[in-house]
Amino acid sequence: MPQTSVVFSSILGPSCSEQVQPSMGERGGGAGSSGDLVFQEGRLISGSLEALMEHLVPTVDYYPDRTYIFTFLLSSRVFIPPHDLLARVGQICLEQRQQLETGSEKAKLKSFSAKIVQLLKEWTEAFPYDFQDEKAMAELKAITHRVTQCDEHLHCPLPSQENGTVKKAIALMTQSLLLSLAARNQLQELREKLRSPAMDKGSVLKAKPPATQKDILGVCCDPLVLAQQLTHIELERVSSIHPEDLMQIVSHMDSRDKHRCRGDLTKTYSLEAYDNWFNCLSMLVATEVCRVVKKKHRTRMLEFFIDVARECFNIGNFNSMMAIISGMNLSPVARLKKTWSKVKTAKFDVLEHHMDPSSNFCNYRTALQGATQRSQMANSSREKIVIPVFNLFVKDIYFLHKIHTNHLPNGHVNFKKFWEISRQIHEFMTWTQVECPFEKDKKIQNYLLTAPIYSEEALFIASFESEGPENHMEKDSWKTLRTTLLNRA
Repeated sequence: MPQTSVVFSSILGPSCSEQVQPSMGERGGGAGSSGDLVFQEGRLISGSLEALMEHLVPTVDYYPDRTYIFTFLLSSRVFIPPHDLLARVGQICLEQRQQLETGSEKAKLKSFSAKIVQLLKEWTEAFPYDFQDEKAMAELKAITHRVTQCDEHLHCPLPSQENGTVKKAIALMTQSLLLSLAARNQLQELREKLRSPAMDKGSVLKAKPPATQKDILGVCCDPLVLAQQLTHIELERVSSIHPEDLMQIVSHMDSRDKHRCRGDLTKTYSLEAYDNWFNCLSMLVATEVCRVVKKKHRTRMLEFFIDVARECFNIGNFNSMMAIISGMNLSPVARLKKTWSKVKTAKFDVLEHHMDPSSNFCNYRTALQGATQRSQMANSSREKIVIPVFNLFVKDIYFLHKIHTNHLPNGHVNFKKFWEISRQIHEFMTWTQVECPFEKDKKIQNYLLTAPIYSEEALFIASFESEGPENHMEKDSWKTLRTTLLNRA
């Protein structure tokens, strides 16, 4: 796993490359800074939590590798809340500053202050949501106040800002942080308002819609265009997921540290909303097929969605592709044997082969690896698109967490595990930052996001009305549904 400063530049932001590069290397001196950290071939693989925290804080002659900053800040929330970590960082900073003020290196205070501000800047840019907590914001203000006192006393310019000061840099950092928090809160409030109401399992929608009611083919009959609009929606929704949201997958599951890292439930909202989108798309596909009355038109609808799924695959939008396949494999659709007999299924068989769950979705992972390599070599946004199957990505993180312990027998944090989790999350975040190259069609997107979706019960009723039950089990189900329908009437 590479640890160069370039690796996580997409997450830490372009500002990192504009800074004067501090000394990288290993942290020197200080209790626990070497004896309590274990390196293997130059890579940090374990250490006590205290030593790892000390390794995060710069000194006059040391600045942590940026991949370490990101990985530790991401993983530390499993063991300690961000505001407590910030308080400890502030304490370490204060201790170092006091040593500099009383020692012979007082002139180096300005360099030390600049590095502390740089660390805080990278923290607030990479994980702004850590500072939504009043305690965290109070700790941030306390640290910056101490640094500002030093700046006012020494008038020390920040190396990374021409004609700037530490005080000015802190003001800019705080302003940027507040804007980030406000933007994220506004987005969450908007999504809450637009959240689709839960499907009413009790309501039964008519299998035969009014003749004037549109279906997806009436809105978009080009599979490529629909695949592009689905990709638009995917990238827009997945962009609201942040690294710390994904870390909740780990922190919520750790029974040993559960009391310390349970976190704010709002942090999982983006994950739930994205997962709900997958389910809604699957149900929309099933609805579009089952509500068509004529077999010929149902056949055309199935073939259309097969083509859409294939275009999604070609684009690199595996999440929409899997959702579409899942929708066509739902029982109310899969049982329509007379309809399926008219469908040219060769293309569908190829898609199902790619999503074959055997050998831990080996075929899909091979295709994903190919798309990833294409993305890394790409010269255009079109070739950079990689949207993995989100449920499988979550399961991978979960599996990685379950098979490796957080702590080693000697009590050290198993940092090797968190390097790997961080690497996978970083790769995912890189994919989410790709700008969609396709022109947005509001009419098509509006239909995809607002078209009525049948409940599971309504899907079966529509399916049975299209093709009657063929065995005793289906006959019993149809009888139960009809009885329910008559009772409601």
